[in-house]
Amino acid sequence: MSGLASWPEPVVRVQSLSESGMHAIPERYVKPPSDRPSFTNETENHHQHVDIPVIDLTNLFGKHPALHEETVRLISVACEEWGFFQAVNHGVSHELMERMREAWRHFFNMPLEFKQEYANTPTTYEGYGSRLGVQKGAILDWSDYFFLHYLPVSLRNKSKWPSQPSSCRELLSEYGAEVVKLGGRLLKAMSTNLGLKEDYLQNAFGGEDIGACLRVNFYPKCPQPDLTLGLSSHSDPGGMTFLLPDHDVAGLQVRKNGRWITVKPVPNAFIVNVGDQIQVLSNAIYKSVEHRVIVNSVKDRVSLAFFYNPKSDLLIEPANELVSEERPALYSPMTFDEYRLYIRTKGPCGKAQVESLGSS
Repeated sequence: MSGLASWPEPVVRVQSLSESGMHAIPERYVKPPSDRPSFTNETENHHQHVDIPVIDLTNLFGKHPALHEETVRLISVACEEWGFFQAVNHGVSHELMERMREAWRHFFNMPLEFKQEYANTPTTYEGYGSRLGVQKGAILDWSDYFFLHYLPVSLRNKSKWPSQPSSCRELLSEYGAEVVKLGGRLLKAMSTNLGLKEDYLQNAFGGEDIGACLRVNFYPKCPQPDLTLGLSSHSDPGGMTFLLPDHDVAGLQVRKNGRWITVKPVPNAFIVNVGDQIQVLSNAIYKSVEHRVIVNSVKDRVSLAFFYNPKSDLLIEPANELVSEERPALYSPMTFDEYRLYIRTKGPCGKAQVESLGSS
């Protein structure tokens, strides 16, 4: 248990709170009124049928030039206007996606003693965790998670990956390889759309030498879902995120024009979103968008967020081709390592981070 000593307070597993049968959540999970999910929004949205774009990627891989171009254009529009889209026919095996979800459900349903063997610390975050940020007395989110490094290979430590279920480590290797391949294909499309050389963004990320990690989120059912969040509002600090949501119950909300829209997951889709590093590289043509997760009073949820990131020690700054007198560079150069450190100390805080970088 000594690993837990480096958190500012004793770590409480939210799953254990949820399973204890309590009717009221502890004070430290209660969000200020302005941050609570107002469920009025959700009912209004049903009348508008607003949802993030769904893009069929079949023609991104195909040989038909006109259809390829149209797919690339749709990706561009989604990245500019939403920072989010759902990708279908993305080339990753649906069976593999389902097996990953099941393996992680299995992990979170294992006895607490087993999971505690993987308890994480703020130094690396790798392992089984229940909070982000190390501020004492912070208001916490209603979730547990498991975080692990996939790339670079030098950081990949399979002994830190769960040994149960027995298929878990093999699935992780296979799934990671597939999602990384998809990430490379999407970066090409994004580069092309920005008028850059096809491999510009990939090279800015470090070429073959990128970073990638996985955060599996477990959102236990909650007796007072209107008072808390599974994950507070934030934009993703990295390059691009591939979210494999729970297919049973929606939870992700995206902020659009000041309103929260609940994303209805499309079967077998990835929810793809632009992270802060792509916002910086594109000089804010593409935007990382605030999102958060609401919880549910009757169902647990599992979601898997795979982060496709730049190599952590490369300087990230707006592409020269996207900087002009009319549109000066909006961000000063910074490595992803420096950027990440800020978020680890402060915890998730909306878009404050990328906006504070503005060199103005």
